[in-house]
Amino acid sequence: MSVGPLTVEIVFTFCLSAILLYKYGNWKKHHVFVTIPVLIAWYFSFTIIVMLPMDVSSTSYRQCLKENSPPPLPTPAWENTPVENFTSNANETWVSSPFRVSSRSTALETELFDDPVCKEPWSYIPNNSLRNLWRIVYWTSQCLTWLILPLMQSYSQAGDFTVAGKLRSAIIDNAIYYGSYLLIFIVLLFYIAASPNLHVNGPKLKVICITTSNTWGLFLLVLLLGYGLVEVPRTCWNLAKRGFMLNYTYFKASKLYLEKCEAEDALEDMLEDIKKISDNMGTSHPLRKNVDTILTKVPDEILNTVNSYNSANRGQSEHSNTFPSEKSLIRIHRQFKKTLRICHRTRTQWNILVNSAIDLEDVARNEISNDRYFKPSFHKSHSYWIRLFYTPSLEWYWKCLIRVWTLRVLSIVFTILTVFVVWSEVTFFNKKPVLSLFAVFVDLAKRNYDYFYMEVVCCLIIAYLCICAYYTIFKIRILNFYYLAPHHQTDEYSLIFSGMLLCRLTPPLCLNFLGLVHLDSHVTSDPNIVETSYTQIMGHMDVISFISNGFNIYFPIGILVLCLATYFHVGSRFLHVIGFQQFVGDDEMTNDLIDEEIGRASCRERV
Repeated sequence: MSVGPLTVEIVFTFCLSAILLYKYGNWKKHHVFVTIPVLIAWYFSFTIIVMLPMDVSSTSYRQCLKENSPPPLPTPAWENTPVENFTSNANETWVSSPFRVSSRSTALETELFDDPVCKEPWSYIPNNSLRNLWRIVYWTSQCLTWLILPLMQSYSQAGDFTVAGKLRSAIIDNAIYYGSYLLIFIVLLFYIAASPNLHVNGPKLKVICITTSNTWGLFLLVLLLGYGLVEVPRTCWNLAKRGFMLNYTYFKASKLYLEKCEAEDALEDMLEDIKKISDNMGTSHPLRKNVDTILTKVPDEILNTVNSYNSANRGQSEHSNTFPSEKSLIRIHRQFKKTLRICHRTRTQWNILVNSAIDLEDVARNEISNDRYFKPSFHKSHSYWIRLFYTPSLEWYWKCLIRVWTLRVLSIVFTILTVFVVWSEVTFFNKKPVLSLFAVFVDLAKRNYDYFYMEVVCCLIIAYLCICAYYTIFKIRILNFYYLAPHHQTDEYSLIFSGMLLCRLTPPLCLNFLGLVHLDSHVTSDPNIVETSYTQIMGHMDVISFISNGFNIYFPIGILVLCLATYFHVGSRFLHVIGFQQFVGDDEMTNDLIDEEIGRASCRERV
């Protein structure tokens, strides 16, 4: 067993998860019971991805041992001869016979080990060790995504003022969530009971749970890959088009500015109610500590406004005797959390877009200068080492010259990989001839016993699948409730939601990868294939039986249709037609929003 590569990958994965969580989360402000489960969810999801290539190479080695193992030796006649039939003459035969067999076996073993056909991979891990690792990672992540994280998500948004009250509200909020799972589980049990060829027991029940989870994840994977496989290379290409990106940034900033103003107005209305409650309620009131708890969540710049308002209007409010009940305060607290989260998200997004627009304006202005010395509109403070190596001259060459071509080359590479993925997704159910390109690449490495090349190819395939799927997770926004923003600007609710999606998406994504490279026996229908340790624990690329009959047709068609819809902007055009503002080129509304943001940008430059 190679302990070194395994240790390095485990430590690397943990550091990567911690760095990403530090970038997007806020360890100082977020509750530790939110930070730790999210860290475990991200860490275990990334561990599956990093460890799977090692599992593939170790499985190929075991497959080689199985195919090149010597045939079983014939049983000597003396083993079947009763002891009482041996004579002194037979005893001589009995002594010589095992000697000859032993010599033959030793010769075969010596020949096998002196010049082995199957060489052990540099990162070989025994099957039992991998099975134990996958068992811990898989079931922990499943408990997190289906049980713990949904409760933590509701707990973080509960308006109660005690731990017991928040837990009770979280359980009530998830009653429908868990009830729907229970209903699906009961329907599956009735379906199994009605099937004459199926019998329910503990192992089969576990397989049903895994298969149901994989089914949900595979349908989610179709949506995310169908969008990411097209949007990732297109985004890289558009980033190299400065004029397009500047207009697109103006459009998004102008659209978000309206949303930010609405969120700030809603927050001000909530603060007005809280101000009145705070003014009317004395320090001796039993619910005063609950009001103080709400006020502690108000940002400092807004809290100063609250204090000044209280000082100016204290005389008008002290004679009021109407106080809210505890249930009313819980409702106000919950609504205030939601409003504050939306306001914080829109402000963060708008600030990121403004900084992006300023940077694009600086690049457009500096690329036509002849001194090749980058001069930003607003000087940013950098550390000594960054200023030492990242000089203004180097910054000019990177932002005005090198970055454009780098993005174009990267876009072309991603486009080629997208074509490979879509082709392999459409054809990986075909066994003879093998049409999946990724299966051909891995099989070539397997036949040459080049395990290092095999792991590199597997890492590249999984990495691009993860980029396309996770790009959608880290970029999408669902009904103003979920957004991941860097620089510690992501709220607890969004972090928990991202952990849930990663835990649900990663296992079926890896099963899809094993199907692409023909290492899933349920895809290849090959009884002689050696199963990976991953599929031994987490199942195969299966769906529940009443869907699986046409799954090999609908799954690749679904990815292909969504890729085409994303390429032709079908979703954006449909939303634009029904009244939602979308960036569609020379549209009048699009140009109006761009002009509005250009006007605000001019004001920022004058300030």
